[in-house]
Amino acid sequence: MNMEQQCVKLSVQPSRGLMDEKFCILLHNVQPAAQITLHALHQCEAGVNWESFGHYTADASGRVNVCEDVSLGGTYTGVEPMGLLWSLGPAPGSKPWPRWRKMEIQTPVQVQVSAFQGFLTNFVDDDLLARVQVERWYVAPGVHRIPVTEGGLTATLFLPPGPGPFPGVLDLWGGGGGLVECRSALLASHGFASLALDYVTPRVTMETGKYVTNQYFEVAFTLLQQHPKVLSSRMAMMGLSLGTSMTLKMATYSSIMKLSCVVCVSGSHVQPVDGSLAELYSYFEKNSGKTRINEENQMIWRDLLLPIPTERSHKVDVGQLQCPLLLIVGEDDQNWPSTESAHDMEEMMERAGNSHLLTVLSYPNAGHLIEIPYSPHTRASAFRTVNSKGKAVALWGGETASHAHAQEDSWTKMLSFLYQHLYAPERTTSNL
Repeated sequence: MNMEQQCVKLSVQPSRGLMDEKFCILLHNVQPAAQITLHALHQCEAGVNWESFGHYTADASGRVNVCEDVSLGGTYTGVEPMGLLWSLGPAPGSKPWPRWRKMEIQTPVQVQVSAFQGFLTNFVDDDLLARVQVERWYVAPGVHRIPVTEGGLTATLFLPPGPGPFPGVLDLWGGGGGLVECRSALLASHGFASLALDYVTPRVTMETGKYVTNQYFEVAFTLLQQHPKVLSSRMAMMGLSLGTSMTLKMATYSSIMKLSCVVCVSGSHVQPVDGSLAELYSYFEKNSGKTRINEENQMIWRDLLLPIPTERSHKVDVGQLQCPLLLIVGEDDQNWPSTESAHDMEEMMERAGNSHLLTVLSYPNAGHLIEIPYSPHTRASAFRTVNSKGKAVALWGGETASHAHAQEDSWTKMLSFLYQHLYAPERTTSNL
């Protein structure tokens, strides 16, 4: 590094923050009008390197401000302050079809941000001008993480800092299974007591050989509701993908789970109403012949639930819901018929005179995995097959920039929705 390079200053503010917190990248003291590549590199827990980059031209004072300046090329274009995060993708040579997922939420997502001379697509330190390290956390200082095994549950409770009591949120992830804690941790960082529940992995146990029953969700709800730091009258439930199916069923039909509001992301109300998780999986397997395979050998499963059945026994009648429901859907969802289901649910609510309880956020060119803001978009990834006997590549859908917008916008509005219905009016920040 020569003397001129030593004068270059790269900063990210704040360099340490929550995953949903924006930052600003600034580069100073380069040559006026210089061509600059900003590069991000992250190694995930699975050992996969994720990288992104943007091409910038320094202004007359030798400065690049990512919050104001246009990326002219790279993995994203335009004025995109968080583009280096949401456009992260597997680096060349990575194992095929990985999915971004942070499992160890007590450690930060560490991202190395570097500035290079020239418009580059391959990165070697000979061209390096400056480098900084960035940390993004899912857990705010003071949040408590409590493993839960009572009642046969596989779950983790996250409590915000302070004496409470706090509104409670029962959080269901999708059909990939495992105890996914990142969303619950971030919800607790925003003031909600959240219970992340794994209901897929323990579906077949050595003791019973059976799927979990509907009672499993009621046990989780009751445990959360009765916690001394939880407001028992301010309870919500949310789900993503398969979690949406179970959330809609339990919120509509359970006599135990009395909810103040419900949030559902990228899912469907189509399922055997009188059954449990076992019947839902049987429904998938029965329709597995509808699976399509695209030219890239990726599985498209959205047709498993199409067309929307007309018989009431095969779709949850959300018109019976007695609390506000927020539906978040991507219009390019290739995994579930989210948009079609949302339209059908709108008609159900209208017929029941409950249209005022339903809010639908529908995002063009967004795919299935609408997750926490600035998480990299995964268009397709390896995933177990419907009958759980092997793995395939599942097509989730979405266009990266549009999907990133959907994640950021829906997260902000989802938090507003939860504040509106779980906290007192003075805490309401709803802009829906």
